[in-house]
Amino acid sequence: MQFLIDNFDLFWDAFLTTLSLSLLACLVALVLGTILAAMRVSPIPPLRGLATFYVETFRNTPLTVVFFFMIFGLPQIDFVIDFFPGAVLSVGLYTAAFVCEALRSGINSVSPGQAEAARALGLTFGQSLSQVVLPQAFRTVVPPLGNVLIAMVKNTSIAAGFSVSELSSLLPRLVNASAGDLTAILIGVVVGYMLITLPSALAVHRIERRVAILR
Repeated sequence: MQFLIDNFDLFWDAFLTTLSLSLLACLVALVLGTILAAMRVSPIPPLRGLATFYVETFRNTPLTVVFFFMIFGLPQIDFVIDFFPGAVLSVGLYTAAFVCEALRSGINSVSPGQAEAARALGLTFGQSLSQVVLPQAFRTVVPPLGNVLIAMVKNTSIAAGFSVSELSSLLPRLVNASAGDLTAILIGVVVGYMLITLPSALAVHRIERRVAILR
């Protein structure tokens, strides 16, 4: 316990880095994932093909490879990006593929008759998707979407291998300095992640219950 108190500043700074990395990556994943889901169900074949290519590429590529490309690959074409923004983009772009598929499953669960009724009222594809289909799809996919985003928080630990001082980066640093306090170090890191994931899970549960009442 004394070890955690003595190193509280280190754990707090790493926690804030993990939290900010998770929030920014979540924003990127939700926005891009929604756009990709709209493209996946678009009546325009090139858009469907482009979104499918993106999803299959990122979904079947290890996140570490995405990090490596973002941090070390892009400078090869004279596009240098700092470690933290690179980590945000790597996690966000990777997670967007999973958000897209979760949301697409929600879109497919909406009765086709509702989209047909919207078109009969004169709404365009974009209007029927944004005003009729997507609101219902989001309500349907709250649990799987929550699981994707919680998994994303844990995936941010890979950033530790690319010079981002988040929670997991404390493990080798503190263990090398004080191996006898390994248990305290592990507890500090695990508690840091749980301070993010447990409230997230609770929020997802509450949103799910609220949506269920509105149905």
